Amino acid sequence: MYNRTTRVVLAIGVTLSLATAAADEDHTCAGMPSHHQIRTALEGARAQSNGGFNLDMWATVVNRDGIVCEVAFTGSNRGSQWPGSRVISAQKANTANSFSLPGLALSTANLYAAVQPGGTLYGLQHSNPVDTAVAYHGPASNFGEEDDPMLGHRIGGVNVFGGGLALYNSKGVLIGGIGVSGDTSCADHNISWRTRHALDLDFVPLGVSAHSDDNINYQGLVPVPSLAHDFSHPICKIAGVDAVSAISAALPAVQKVAH
Repeated sequence: MYNRTTRVVLAIGVTLSLATAAADEDHTCAGMPSHHQIRTALEGARAQSNGGFNLDMWATVVNRDGIVCEVAFTGSNRGSQWPGSRVISAQKANTANSFSLPGLALSTANLYAAVQPGGTLYGLQHSNPVDTAVAYHGPASNFGEEDDPMLGHRIGGVNVFGGGLALYNSKGVLIGGIGVSGDTSCADHNISWRTRHALDLDFVPLGVSAHSDDNINYQGLVPVPSLAHDFSHPICKIAGVDAVSAISAALPAVQKVAH
């Protein structure tokens, strides 16, 4: 039989349990870059020649559990970049994290060829859909700010063109993913790559690119057959001109863990 004292004790216990759970949730992004760090790195990457239309960008970072840690943009306000690219950037971050492993990184660009009709991963892009309640929750005025409504929630989603990369810290630990969107998918890849490098989270162990990392493999520029061709991506030509593949080939090399 419960008396008043028992009820008080139980209430205190529940409160403490909820507080502990909230504290754990608050620390799910420990060790991840801050909003300021991401925006600064994204702005620096966007300012370089990336082979696209020179547009403003969105970036989302998720942790290893797929929880959104930060969302940022480069423009003067949330309307300076394609509004739809906010959720696409989150999809890309989730995808790169979800399909990378401690010993093997897959960028979203690496997934393009395999998910085409007849490909070995056809249908992957329709799995793990975006949680729309998370994607479109809250006031739009907070989108891309330090209190973006996606923060602290799992966004889900699978995206299979350039712009998403796994994040590996200086110890080689896979800690999550970053997704960048707002330009051509090839330019998105280049900007994401440079952003990750600026954040010092590109200690990639191995990948399926021609150079054994998670860089983009361009169709027509890699041997057929080859592993790189199996995980290749179209060249994002503008008016028939390839202004992007040379930039991708000259991106900073991934770092290696010191032993």
